[in-house]
Amino acid sequence: MKPYQICTHCIMDTSDPNILFDDNGRCDYCNNYQSIIAPNWNTGERGHHELIQLAAQIKAEGKGQDFDCILGLSGGLDSSYAAYIVKEKMGLRPLLFHVDAGWNTDQAVGNIEKLVDGLGSDLYTEVVNWEEMKDLQVAFLRSGIPDQDLPQDASFFSSLYKFARKYKIKHIITGSNFSTECCREPEEWGGYLGIDKWLFGDIHRQFGQRPLETFPLTDILVYKLYHQKILGMQVHHPLNLVPFIKKDAEDELGQRFGWLRFQHKHHESRFTRFYEDYWLPRRFGFHKRRAHFSSLIQTGQMSREAALERIAKPEMDEHFLRQEFEYVAHKLDLTVEELQQIFDSPKKTYRNYRNKRWMISLGASVTRWLGMEKRFFR
Repeated sequence: MKPYQICTHCIMDTSDPNILFDDNGRCDYCNNYQSIIAPNWNTGERGHHELIQLAAQIKAEGKGQDFDCILGLSGGLDSSYAAYIVKEKMGLRPLLFHVDAGWNTDQAVGNIEKLVDGLGSDLYTEVVNWEEMKDLQVAFLRSGIPDQDLPQDASFFSSLYKFARKYKIKHIITGSNFSTECCREPEEWGGYLGIDKWLFGDIHRQFGQRPLETFPLTDILVYKLYHQKILGMQVHHPLNLVPFIKKDAEDELGQRFGWLRFQHKHHESRFTRFYEDYWLPRRFGFHKRRAHFSSLIQTGQMSREAALERIAKPEMDEHFLRQEFEYVAHKLDLTVEELQQIFDSPKKTYRNYRNKRWMISLGASVTRWLGMEKRFFR
């Protein structure tokens, strides 16, 4: 086992078992940011020019259609600011697409309503069959792996691609960005590289109780190859072309629309908040906040000292977390004791189940080699 070490610049550490440090104690995430991301990231005049060109292309290809692009909206900062940029700065006609997987916080719902009203855009909400969602989430919990947000992620991305294909919308807007996400959490922390139908199928076969007749599940290789390469769908990241500073963007959305900021990233989903603030750190010792804060350090939005101080204590207080443990148990039709037994069960990883990780990894390596992906994947 490696001796404990933490990066001298950000706060990534050896809780990522494969992290590497240079002679100055800087981690490979920081070095990747300096050598690959920063030199190729333009938010000034060049970025603005690219944004205008992109807007013109999408408008031209969307003529005669009700919408020229589709944007997945969660109510969180990144997707909300992307919606604002797309409508107000690019002049596009987006369909705002929301997937209700059963875990929206009231704040997220309120933010979505305020944005839709303020932007004058149309919203379509896809409601996932709760009984199937619940069954899949319990199956994943019983599987013992860290990757507990995969069912929600699958419902979000699969529903969006399915809808876009059905209505022939070829331009997909994402809030994914370098500013708040340049340090991608490692796979070991529950950062599996995509929607793997083999993995889902094996876990649900072993631990599920009912068939997934309507649950949206599109394999990553299908939407990366078939939807994007054959059907010609394109994914765009406009937040990488504009100045996007977390605090400034929160302030702007608040002033313009009455949008309310969250305490931390991903808190628009009650399950994700519980998973990242309780389940993952206490069961596995992994803190995704390390990656979130390290992204802000690398992009000059947070000091290392402030990040160390904040990571030293839980994001939510103990009483709140215990209440959330009970809430999650009851919502999933488990007793608190049953959920605690799952929490205490043997730890496993995706390697304990059938998967196509090697194929997904190969695809990720190719996109990185071609320069299409600049974040550091491991």
